[in-house]
Amino acid sequence: MDQQQETALAFVTGASTGIGRALAQQFVDNGFDVVVVADEDRIHSAAAELGAGGRRAIAVQADLTTADGVQTAWNAVRDTGRTPYAAALNAGIGVNGRFDQTALEDDLALVDLNVRSTVHLAKLLTREMVAAGQGRLLITSSIAAVAPGPYHATYATSKAFVHSFAEGIRTELRDTGVTVTSLMPGPTDTEFFSRADMEDTRIGQMEDKDDADDVARDGYEALMAGKASVVAGSFMNRVQAELGTHLPDALAAPILARMTKPQH
Repeated sequence: MDQQQETALAFVTGASTGIGRALAQQFVDNGFDVVVVADEDRIHSAAAELGAGGRRAIAVQADLTTADGVQTAWNAVRDTGRTPYAAALNAGIGVNGRFDQTALEDDLALVDLNVRSTVHLAKLLTREMVAAGQGRLLITSSIAAVAPGPYHATYATSKAFVHSFAEGIRTELRDTGVTVTSLMPGPTDTEFFSRADMEDTRIGQMEDKDDADDVARDGYEALMAGKASVVAGSFMNRVQAELGTHLPDALAAPILARMTKPQH
């Protein structure tokens, strides 16, 4: 990394735990200062840990399901007086269950966080990055993006949206010095499954989930290399992504439903 990158700023959402926390660590370990965002108190202790080695780590506690929360996070970036060289839009939630039985407010909050906040922050970030003539934007999608997602339909659809979004704006920004990378993890050992009420599903009970640090390392390396996308984690994730991409939806959906259907 050159001197410009050694003093660069990175912006990470969903950074209190899981993949987001591990991505923030990747940035710090590679010489970045960070602005880290989450909606819970733990973001403050995460920032303290991230800053323990001498890098600057700014914590922002904000609810990104709201436009005001997005603006609060962005204001923290603007207050640094610096344009982020890199950003990881990673914040996301899941909702599990049959669609007619899940709470409407839960599904709409998922859309607001996973989709709306991603578009909003990407708009703010890319405008600044393009003006600076450089930047690296990572958007966390999922291997769930490549096929229908019974029993977590809004989640899988949101990840299909952000993956397509990343691929689309990547092409638009090709000659600007800004790259966009879609990170596509498989099942990862984080709090996602408990928060999404998926602990009693087959996928939630898998014992060989990927380690968040490994996923984040794959994501960071792909981001800095300017790759279009990366299926992170185990080899099986790449197999599943290929199957989901090429298997007709009518065949893929019932197979995937066995993994995500609640057992109660």
